[in-house]
Amino acid sequence: MQDVLIYGAGGFAREVAWLVECAAAKGGDLRVAGFLDDDPTHHGTSLNDIPVFGLDAATAAHGGAAMLIAVGNPGTRERLAARSAAAGFRFATVVHPSVEMSRWVELGEGTIICAGSTLTTNIRLGAHVHVNLDCTIGHDAVLEDFATLAPGVHVSGHVHIERGAYLGTGAVVINGEAGRPITIGAGAVVGAGAVVTRDVPPGVTVVGVPARAR
Repeated sequence: MQDVLIYGAGGFAREVAWLVECAAAKGGDLRVAGFLDDDPTHHGTSLNDIPVFGLDAATAAHGGAAMLIAVGNPGTRERLAARSAAAGFRFATVVHPSVEMSRWVELGEGTIICAGSTLTTNIRLGAHVHVNLDCTIGHDAVLEDFATLAPGVHVSGHVHIERGAYLGTGAVVINGEAGRPITIGAGAVVGAGAVVTRDVPPGVTVVGVPARAR
């Protein structure tokens, strides 16, 4: 078994710890060695019977462990991934055993795919992508590094989600076309329950049905 540290100590981090346990029960090779929290008041405590460390203490105690960044905000996740890499950590990738996924799916390092999700065919996920509970991703979709799907997001075929974009709970993206995908720009935010029917520019927040700039 390979030790893994989970950077984060909030609700999603606890869910990821459970995910790792579920995967291990089905033959996965990861076991959770601890959570990381930048708040020193939490160091030396435990969370769901798992110890909480700061980065320096985790490096000293578990320098050979892999790392998962379990923080929902894409910008914060990118910053913590850079800190972890600078400290010498490599990154794990974890998929819940209930996930349905074809063999034509490419997963980058640090990616987390939660229970109940379905990924069909010819899909590429970059590094540190989060696919939360009960999401679907259709054919020929691309999710770049640090893209985030909150629970219940549905991404149709021929969709390109650029670096650090965030899709809120229950958002839907309709189909693009071969050679002309619907694109959600880098750092864009799609509000909960929004329906995306056209491209979203980088850094823009859209809400509603159909989704429009806020």
